[in-house]
Amino acid sequence: MTRMLTGLLLVLCLQLASCTRPPDSIIRFGLASAPANLDPRYATDATSARINRLLYRRLVDFDEHVRPVPALADWQQLAPTQYRFRLRPQRARFHDGTLLTTADVAATYRSILDAGSTSPHATPLRLITRIEVLDATTLDFHLSRPDPLFPGYLVIGILPAAGIAAGMPFHQQPLGSGPFRFLGWPEPGRLQLQRLTDGQQVEFLHVGDPTVRVLKLLRGEVDLLQNDLPAELLTYLEEQPDIDVTHGPGSNFAYIGFNLASPPTTDIRVRRAIAHAIDRDAIMQYILGGAARPAAALLPPDHWAGNPALHPPSHDPLLARQLLQAAGYAAAHPLQLGYKTSTDPVRVRIATVIQQQLAGVGIDMRLSSYDWGTFFGDIKAGRFQMYSLAWVGIKTPDIFRYAFHSTSLPPEGANRGQLADAAVDRLIEAAEQGATLEEQAKYYRQVQAQLLETLPYIPLWYEDHVVATRQGISGYRLAPDGNYDGLLQVQKHTLN
Repeated sequence: MTRMLTGLLLVLCLQLASCTRPPDSIIRFGLASAPANLDPRYATDATSARINRLLYRRLVDFDEHVRPVPALADWQQLAPTQYRFRLRPQRARFHDGTLLTTADVAATYRSILDAGSTSPHATPLRLITRIEVLDATTLDFHLSRPDPLFPGYLVIGILPAAGIAAGMPFHQQPLGSGPFRFLGWPEPGRLQLQRLTDGQQVEFLHVGDPTVRVLKLLRGEVDLLQNDLPAELLTYLEEQPDIDVTHGPGSNFAYIGFNLASPPTTDIRVRRAIAHAIDRDAIMQYILGGAARPAAALLPPDHWAGNPALHPPSHDPLLARQLLQAAGYAAAHPLQLGYKTSTDPVRVRIATVIQQQLAGVGIDMRLSSYDWGTFFGDIKAGRFQMYSLAWVGIKTPDIFRYAFHSTSLPPEGANRGQLADAAVDRLIEAAEQGATLEEQAKYYRQVQAQLLETLPYIPLWYEDHVVATRQGISGYRLAPDGNYDGLLQVQKHTLN
């Protein structure tokens, strides 16, 4: 396969007349999917979230143990339901020169909580009853109930209050106070930013096909690629003398989701049969090139609220057939299911292998792939029987209410499969009432055990991260959640 791929790439390079381009100072970053929304109040896709981290600053961030730490502001808990935040002495400025104040912080969060808001990030913030601005650097958040997780909810990028009031189109013309400023979006799929510290320009280029992305890297049309490359392309790149490939462990959770509102996926026996029919180890080895570790729950086991005692469903085709038979399916009456995924070639290949594995136990799976916008729109609208996705950059366990509580149906949350499990609801609510993080962690571990039993999701794996860079690119570091913070230090050097 690698030899055939090498030949194909060589032919394509020759057809393109030249495999190199003159060097320049712009750093070009190839993307599998384009950012959909550069307003952090509304962005939900991973690419947008990662770029928004560069454009906007936030009150709170997370350390290597996924615990909240000060970013723009320090805080103290004055009472069980009152937190005071003070902007740090080195005040940030928006990219138009305006000084960031607590009025901007209050306006950002009030706009998310506004009754007419459609922000997907509103759910964990609804415990805020009042935001009180005391002066330009101090404000208080008053809550409806105690929640030790609260500081970790304040990770939305801060927008200018004046721009919010004027209805600025931040989704296309972002104005933040982050380490990069927006330069332009000259055409779809081409986003230009500039690093404030030294004026370094970075251009994000959307190139959907992974083979074409690799060709562009080889020709010098892009300088680095991160993730979304099949194993054989990575193997090929690792063999190239002028390309550096770096791997790092990841925390992004890949899963298969079900529609629990209509048959046949309402039947737990069907979901368990599918779980036991999937050979995740084979997919991780042959499609992902070993760059993943099996998952049993949404949070990794090393997360402070993770559950290391859980194990993924075993690959057991015999048990899968027995479960299907108990559910009333047989060769004469096979289970038929629809499965949706994006058009990303890696995701299509994974889905095709799953289709073959399910066929091996008598399940007829119809595979449909769509462009990202159409696919994600269908998932948010509940138009699916099965689908595959990944949760990216999850930090706090409030994700369990957002994704699994019966009151979190879209657009209020991301319970897209319409799970209604009283035990899950009770455990989530008990966790939220915990007075300490340790007490909350105890209940969240039980939540994850119950979800593994109920299987609204089939947990698949945590994918590793990988970056491929051309010679002359240095200083880029991979983050466990796959963010693009490595662009803060990356440098481009002219080679002789």
